[in-house]
Amino acid sequence: MADYSVQRRLAAILAADVAGYTRLMEEDTDGTVAAWQAAREEVIKPRVADHSGNIVKLTGDGFLVEFPTVQDAVNCAIAMQIGLASSSLDFRMGVNLGDIVDDGEDIHGEGVNVAARLEGLAKPNGIIISGSVHEQVKNRIEAQYDDMGAQEVKNVSDPVQAYAVGFEVAADASSPIAVAASKPSIAVLPFDNLSGDPEQEYFSDGMAEDIITSLSRLRHLLVIARNTTFTYKNQPVNIQDVAKELAVRYVLEGSVRTAGNRVRITAQLIDGETGQHLWADRYDRELEDIFDIQDEITEAVTREVSTEVDRAEGSRARAQAPENLDAWTALQKGISFYNDSQAASFHEAEKLFKRTMEFDPRFALGHAWLSLNYARQMAFGFGIFPKEIAFAAAQRAIELDSQEPIAHFAMGWCQFVVEREDVAIEAFEQALRLNPNLSHCTSMLGRALSRTGRYEEAIAQFDLAIKISPRDELIEIAYAGKALTLLMLRDFTGAAEYARRAMHSDRPRFATAFLVCALGHAGKLEEAQIALEEMPRIRPEFTYAYLRETFFALQGDDEGFFMEGLVKGGLEES
Repeated sequence: MADYSVQRRLAAILAADVAGYTRLMEEDTDGTVAAWQAAREEVIKPRVADHSGNIVKLTGDGFLVEFPTVQDAVNCAIAMQIGLASSSLDFRMGVNLGDIVDDGEDIHGEGVNVAARLEGLAKPNGIIISGSVHEQVKNRIEAQYDDMGAQEVKNVSDPVQAYAVGFEVAADASSPIAVAASKPSIAVLPFDNLSGDPEQEYFSDGMAEDIITSLSRLRHLLVIARNTTFTYKNQPVNIQDVAKELAVRYVLEGSVRTAGNRVRITAQLIDGETGQHLWADRYDRELEDIFDIQDEITEAVTREVSTEVDRAEGSRARAQAPENLDAWTALQKGISFYNDSQAASFHEAEKLFKRTMEFDPRFALGHAWLSLNYARQMAFGFGIFPKEIAFAAAQRAIELDSQEPIAHFAMGWCQFVVEREDVAIEAFEQALRLNPNLSHCTSMLGRALSRTGRYEEAIAQFDLAIKISPRDELIEIAYAGKALTLLMLRDFTGAAEYARRAMHSDRPRFATAFLVCALGHAGKLEEAQIALEEMPRIRPEFTYAYLRETFFALQGDDEGFFMEGLVKGGLEES
């Protein structure tokens, strides 16, 4: 008897086939085969990969897919039907949540049987889901659900509650599915084991698996499932070919080498279209607790990849012609202007975020970034804060997607601007619970804590922001925030150091004023004068009167202490 192991688990299953396949083959064998191959390679495989699915088997006229969640399964079914709208073939799909038996080669059980029977009930180009699936997606996936009642299906003893899923087949840039499909996608290839020791294979595989899992938690990234990327294990690959085969923009590859009690892990991020290396790093560690090392490196790589992908997406979107924008590229282009932190750039960002919502009014990120743009524009002293509009946009983003960290971050910014620090802190903390690597939010949490006098807690947040994303485009917020906090603690040397770090960024903002204040209080008047001479170049409007009127980060005695330091540093009262 052959040795095999059987696994039982709960799974979301999608079953699909081509309606009228036998007839189509009789009428036009070559054309039908060609259409099926095109559908499989151009739509089905990429969409399944985008939604973390695993194709269990492909038959002559259909396929069976397992997904980690029912949301993934239903979203994938909709995305595939939209993508297949132009095909000459009509697909029927059924989705079920149930127990399956995995024998290592195929999956069986009632979960599979019900999915197959539901698929048989579907109309051409239609999707039928079971009652258990409907319960989990009815409030999470925007679609029409038509109750078909309890259905008697072959080889299933009890009737199955069924729902037909309604959706727009003619997708355009306003479709949530289209937006999702345009997001950046990444494949993490198996890490090469360069140790010469087969026993270390588990470590290199574990590194890639952990990074896949970690990146999958980032909502702005579509990550190809392990089952797909690991098919390239121990194979020589051309990165651009892999990117094309998997329909991804970015590829992450790496290696692991152990020698004695040392391990060296390398990782590099590559643009799948151009082959350009966007980022690479090397991590040398003592091989003590292997799991701690995996966790540490996974966290570091995830942060760096997220930062570099965001930067690359911004550049990609900025180069895009206005007539070629869709919701996602309009959003990314807007973010790139937002990061410029200039008056004209904020204005351009506002237009692009509004355009994003024209493409898709239900795109939560569009509302969230519009709110953020209003809040930061006011914080920079560029115009009047449209309080009601900004708050409404942040609230709408939360209503559309309560699990989106940027939505809560936007609400925190709005609360911070109107000086409701306690509420702002709660919103920032909620955003960070959803995405701990959101360094800009970490910095703003520090700002809010500092304003309430919780200086030591604030410094811890600034230090964390600098640690998790030292090359963030907005890292000067952490440097400047720490400078101001150290000022309040009367640490003038430390305040001057971090003010200078902020000034070395592309967007020094108030940092020059912090430096003048620190040097003024420290009695270093010559250095203060040099810094003061830089102020008009950086911000010509930085006069005593302007700063007193617009700088809202401090209150009461702290504000008086700040203005006093500026005067001591040589700023003329006016």
